[in-house]
Amino acid sequence: MRHRERHRTDRMGWLRAAVLGANDGIVSTASLLVGVAAADATHSVVLLTGVAGLVAGAMSMAAGEYVSVHSQADIENAELDRERAEIAADGEAEHRELTEIYVGRGLDRALARQVAEQLMAHDAIGAHARDELGITEVLSARPIQAALASSASFAIGAALPLLVAAMAPPVSLIALVGTGSLIFLALLGAVAARIGGANALAGTLRMTFWGTLAMGVTAGAGALFRVAM
Repeated sequence: MRHRERHRTDRMGWLRAAVLGANDGIVSTASLLVGVAAADATHSVVLLTGVAGLVAGAMSMAAGEYVSVHSQADIENAELDRERAEIAADGEAEHRELTEIYVGRGLDRALARQVAEQLMAHDAIGAHARDELGITEVLSARPIQAALASSASFAIGAALPLLVAAMAPPVSLIALVGTGSLIFLALLGAVAARIGGANALAGTLRMTFWGTLAMGVTAGAGALFRVAM
C-alpha cells in the first residue's frame, strides 16, 4: 500500500492571504474605531467611519494582493519562457546544468546525469522549473485566489469589531472594542497556527501583541487630536 502523508504546503497561498486579510481587517478597523472614539466623536460618526474603513480596506486588500501576486506570476512566467528558449537553443547545456544541480544535492555524477536525462525526457521545463528556478505547482502564484481570499477575510475581520461597536454603549465603546478585538485576534492566531501546523500559543501571542500596539498608538493619536481641538 502507498504510504500517505498529510502536508500543509498546499494551503500556504490562500492561508497567507486569508490570515493577512482577517488580521488587517480586525486590527485596522478596531484601531480606526478606537482612535475616532478617543477623539470624542459621536457614536454614529464612529460607526460610519468603521463602515467606510471596512469597504475601503476590503477593496484595497483585493487590489493590493492581486497586483503583487500577479507581479510574482509575471516573473515566474517570464523565467519559464526564458528557460524554454534556452532548452530549445542548447538542450545539452541545460542537461549539464541540471546534472550539476543534482550533484550538488548529493547524487554521484553518473546517477545525476541519468536522472537529469530521464526527467528532461519526461518534462524538461517542469524539471528546470522545479529544480533550477524553485517554481512548483503548489507554491506558484495565484493572483485571483489571493485577491478573493484577502478581500473576503478582511471584510469578515473588519465586521467583528464593527459589530461590537454597534452594540456597545458609547461610554464603554473603546474598552469593549479593544477587548473584543484582542479576543478575535487571539482566536485567529490560534486557528491559523493550527491550520498551518504551527504552535497555537505563538500565533496567538504574535497576533495579540501587534493588535494591542496598533490600537494603543491609534487611541493615543485620537486623544491628542481631541486635546488639540
